[in-house]
Amino acid sequence: MIDRRTIIGGAVIAVVLAPFPAHPQPVAMPRVGFLTPGTAANEELFWAELRRLGYAKGKNIVVEYRSAHGVLDKLPALAAELVSLNVDLLVAVVTRAALAAKQATNTIPIVIVAVSDPVASGLVSDLARPGGNITGTSGVGADVIAKQLELVRTLLPNATRVTALWNPSNSTFQQQLLNEARSAAPKFRLRIRLAEARSPQDLDRAFDTISKDPPDALLVLADPMFGSNAKRIADLALKHRLPTVSMVRAFAEAGIVATYGQSFDDSYRRAAIYVDRILKGAKPGDLPVEQPMKIELVINLKTATALGLAIPQSLLLRADEVIQ
Repeated sequence: MIDRRTIIGGAVIAVVLAPFPAHPQPVAMPRVGFLTPGTAANEELFWAELRRLGYAKGKNIVVEYRSAHGVLDKLPALAAELVSLNVDLLVAVVTRAALAAKQATNTIPIVIVAVSDPVASGLVSDLARPGGNITGTSGVGADVIAKQLELVRTLLPNATRVTALWNPSNSTFQQQLLNEARSAAPKFRLRIRLAEARSPQDLDRAFDTISKDPPDALLVLADPMFGSNAKRIADLALKHRLPTVSMVRAFAEAGIVATYGQSFDDSYRRAAIYVDRILKGAKPGDLPVEQPMKIELVINLKTATALGLAIPQSLLLRADEVIQ
């Protein structure tokens, strides 16, 4: 059964918060580049934390913001552009942006945000002592997919077929998730089929294809392009009457049945603290990569009711939030 809260890692927090030894003088008017695959609501938490730490855009910090707006192939060019602007530090959100930033520079400090497996992705050599020019916050690994399939089994005891909506353009992270889905599916007596969407323009076609031979449930793999189109995906899932599960709570808020995955709020807030530490002289290679502290289950009871889906009371009691 799904646990209410799962603690992953976190031991490195005390190390990150501990006082750092003396370092060179901080940059007087730092220029920070922010690279993201697509704007997310969590970003405001990053900026709010920076403000709390005493930074004000245009007054004591310059921000160069670049978003790929869900078109991940733009990230390498955007990263190179930020490097050409001589930024003092780069913030890179999730795996694809982090890889683009690493490709663009091996000298400018990079703070990563919610990267699922920084070691497996080749971004750092070790979480406790990453070395090089990269540190920041990691995300949950692909093993959370097994819990999402368990959630499907709990919601739909008779389910046998699940379609996974995935984005081949986000190859590194998406392949990790697919591998886990295929590995875990037999345990829950489920078969996985794939439906792909590389851009927002592909979503209608993908759902039309899925609906021709509808599965028992839809699994939306976590992806920046999907996240930027969460409401549209939720509306299409409801239109085609597909009970849908995903990782990021924004999908449940947008209208899918349930999400199980990392709370990204802390990852964004903590990333701002890394930025502050590095701008004050700390070396990124000496700062441990922080792992996520909270996994949350969110259920949209309104959508479940619209689909005629009865949510077990035991699951409702375990949920971190139930959207009525």
